[in-house]
Amino acid sequence: MEENRPTSAERFAQIQLPVVEKTVYRMGVAGSYGIDSADIKWAAEQGVNYWVWGRGFGKVTEGIRQVVQQERENHVVSLLAWGYFGWQVRRSVENALRKLGTDYLDVFKLGWLGRTSIYSAGIVDTLMKLKRERKILSFGISIHDRKRAGRLALASEIDLFMIRYNAKHTGAEEDIFPHLSKRNPAVISYTALAWGQLIRPLKGIVMPPWPGRGSFNGPPLSPELCYRFVLSNPNVHLVLTGPQNREQLRQNLDAMQQGPLAPDEMDWVRQYGQLVKSKRRLDYVK
Repeated sequence: MEENRPTSAERFAQIQLPVVEKTVYRMGVAGSYGIDSADIKWAAEQGVNYWVWGRGFGKVTEGIRQVVQQERENHVVSLLAWGYFGWQVRRSVENALRKLGTDYLDVFKLGWLGRTSIYSAGIVDTLMKLKRERKILSFGISIHDRKRAGRLALASEIDLFMIRYNAKHTGAEEDIFPHLSKRNPAVISYTALAWGQLIRPLKGIVMPPWPGRGSFNGPPLSPELCYRFVLSNPNVHLVLTGPQNREQLRQNLDAMQQGPLAPDEMDWVRQYGQLVKSKRRLDYVK
């Protein structure tokens, strides 16, 4: 019946994550910037079900533990860890399993490949063994080297790519996204706000009037527009948010209810991001 069809906002807010094969809310939460376990439980009540956990995420450990124990198959737990040797990877996985009280992790991510992690035969062998043991369901990488990410997207065992993508940093559109269709790995984006650079007023930037819906009077961009820009790209499955408090978390989740940006809105946001990128020095309005 007509009334049972999902709205455009609902279609925008949820997606089937490749490889893991679970339906996820398209904004995942990384609890390393100030929120605590109570905020995790509140976010789960709003529909969030993709959680990033790692060393230094202690304030949210109990919250993630509780929400995944209640409905394990409805949540995706992603461990972000580092390693140069297979034994380090295995130790990180087994430590996470104990601390989070779960039998498996949906995703293991090698953090900052090429700097704090390597992609070697020994690492891959360990990860494949962990998959066969069902201690992890998939593995991925976080990576800044876009050219290398594009090559790995074409030919590797990697199930998931965690990459930088926002209105200021759009290089993934040339270096990574064209190579995804061969294997269809999952794509997780972070730094939607470009570390806050896109939402802080800058001197010397002039933009044409906002062409879209609503009464937005930027520049700068709002967090909502930053997140919607990322998720309006069909190559991105999910965007991460790292809020400092409950109010920021609430505002960021509100963006999911607005649906995708229209083409002229996308162009406007992109234009602003590229203006910020062109600045040799970011002179903020005080």
